[in-house]
Amino acid sequence: MGIIIAVISGKGGVGKTTTTANLGLGIALNDKKCVVVDFDIGQRNLDMILGLENRVVFDMVQVMDGEANLKQALIKSKMSPNLQFLAASQTKDKSVLNSDKIHKLVTDLSAEFDYVILDAPAGIESGYEHTIEFADRAIVVVNPEVSSIRDADRAIGILDSKSQKVKDGSEVMKYLIINRINPKMVQSGEMLASDDILDILNVPLIGKIPEDKGIIDASNQGKPIILDTNSAAGKAYARIAARLCGQEVPLENVEEPESGLMQKIKEMFV
Repeated sequence: MGIIIAVISGKGGVGKTTTTANLGLGIALNDKKCVVVDFDIGQRNLDMILGLENRVVFDMVQVMDGEANLKQALIKSKMSPNLQFLAASQTKDKSVLNSDKIHKLVTDLSAEFDYVILDAPAGIESGYEHTIEFADRAIVVVNPEVSSIRDADRAIGILDSKSQKVKDGSEVMKYLIINRINPKMVQSGEMLASDDILDILNVPLIGKIPEDKGIIDASNQGKPIILDTNSAAGKAYARIAARLCGQEVPLENVEEPESGLMQKIKEMFV
């Protein structure tokens, strides 16, 4: 059976859906079969970042209700044959989610794929609880700011009390991704350093993503930034995906600002 991973944040707008898209593609590029599932019922966004918005015919609610089967609803990525996508419904709300139906859906997916990545909605309401209910692992995405850390802590608390693995006496493995790091702001004390965040959340760090203006462009074009080999954020996502696939990749310190000379050299080639 494949590994079911919920990508969570608590707070909205921290880059969770972008992270889901990039890690899903990164895992697929590591020769693993991966499916990404949009659990944000009523607010579908993951399809746009993957460049698949025009190919959605059936969604996850229709699969759970028996109106379509998985083969009909799953969409193959144009960027890797190992990546597929299951869309959220735009016409329903979170009240349609049902534990039994979700359990069957994720069980069926984990029978077909090595990795099942669930993109949780923002907040800690029922939609979030259903996303984490049957997860084997969780990736916690935060920005280096107090409100993001506080909301993530609340989301982790719910994960540690309401997931089925915890109810069965086990534990959901958790990994932390710190997103949108600005080295200059970290050095000046305007932004929380990763060590401070780790002290607060006590979750193992799996990667740091530097602030990268190219991410907005990439998302708008439906081409995840991981495909850009010149992008600092793209390289960071690639390293995290490799770690999730079991490779030993050292953590890179993206909090050290580049020297003035190096920055000027880079700007010459932009």
